[in-house]
Amino acid sequence: MDLKEIQNLIKFVSNTGVAEVKLETGDVKITIRTTLEGNTPEITYVQQAAPVQQAMAAPVAAAPVAAAPAAPAAPAEDNSKFVTIKSPMIGTFYRKPSPDKAPFVEVGSTIGKGDVLCVVEAMKLFNEIEAEVSGKIVKILVDDMSPVEFDQPLFLVDPS
Repeated sequence: MDLKEIQNLIKFVSNTGVAEVKLETGDVKITIRTTLEGNTPEITYVQQAAPVQQAMAAPVAAAPVAAAPAAPAAPAEDNSKFVTIKSPMIGTFYRKPSPDKAPFVEVGSTIGKGDVLCVVEAMKLFNEIEAEVSGKIVKILVDDMSPVEFDQPLFLVDPS
């Protein structure tokens, strides 16, 4: 199991509100526990040497987890013509300036360089994220009110 698969599993557990998930595939054991708030997962990762029988069984057990990241990987080739706008910081992603307002942008919105696309809250400060290029929003990659990491892709923009 690679790091990307583990990160996707952590995000999935955080977004679903499940209290605890245990996963064993061959020589890898992962336990993810979330707090009541659901935003700070506790992760236990153990990798042990596996007997030959377990090593052969691992691809079968890992298939459901590997299938989820495989679907987004196929369109990645098609996304090469798009510009990815990434988060410049760790925080909470908001599509709207406030809960009662409309989102800054939607899929299909035409944007100009410097237009505000979203807000990332970090340490009680709301930071406006501006477009680096002009174009059209093709895809919004993060759900509203979701935690984001530094350099995490937020939007795909077609600059043409």
